[in-house]
Amino acid sequence: MKLLHQCLFTAIDFESAGAAPGMTDTPVQVGLMSWSLEGGHVDAFVSHLHTDRPIQWSARKVHGIGPKDLANAPTLLSLWPELKKRLAGAVVVAHGKGTEKRFLRAFPGHGFGPWIDTLLLARAAWPDLPDHSLGSICDQLGLSDQVRALVPEKSWHDALFDAAASLVLLRHLIQSLNAANHPLESLF
Repeated sequence: MKLLHQCLFTAIDFESAGAAPGMTDTPVQVGLMSWSLEGGHVDAFVSHLHTDRPIQWSARKVHGIGPKDLANAPTLLSLWPELKKRLAGAVVVAHGKGTEKRFLRAFPGHGFGPWIDTLLLARAAWPDLPDHSLGSICDQLGLSDQVRALVPEKSWHDALFDAAASLVLLRHLIQSLNAANHPLESLF
């Protein structure tokens, strides 16, 4: 049984084009960052993603990604070697993991995981917080400046910024519960 201080955690976040009637959503940006208790935050990666679908106005209003950002962007499938290298063997972290798991279905049988959902952990650890969105939790717990230090010149709804925020939140949870020597399974 692996203990938390022995684990490498890799957070992943996608920003999307937004859902439209009759169309499935598609990713337009992916961000990843790794962290361990002993090694700190490392290995940041971010890329816009090509899509043949228009970015919905509502999505663009949230993340600010437009057609010019995607002009020469790679496809998600072409990033398979990069994603596989970064996620294989790591504990995968996401805030509200449903979106990330859905977009990773592009790689059937990838075997990434186990998964840690910081949204579920935050709801369990701090049930009285009025809002469990990633930005709100980080603001309420005084963690946002740590995220900004890791990803300067970015903000919420940038895929790398949000991935880093998930890791900062996870670190805070592990440290505040003094759980470094607990088994990984204690977070499930």
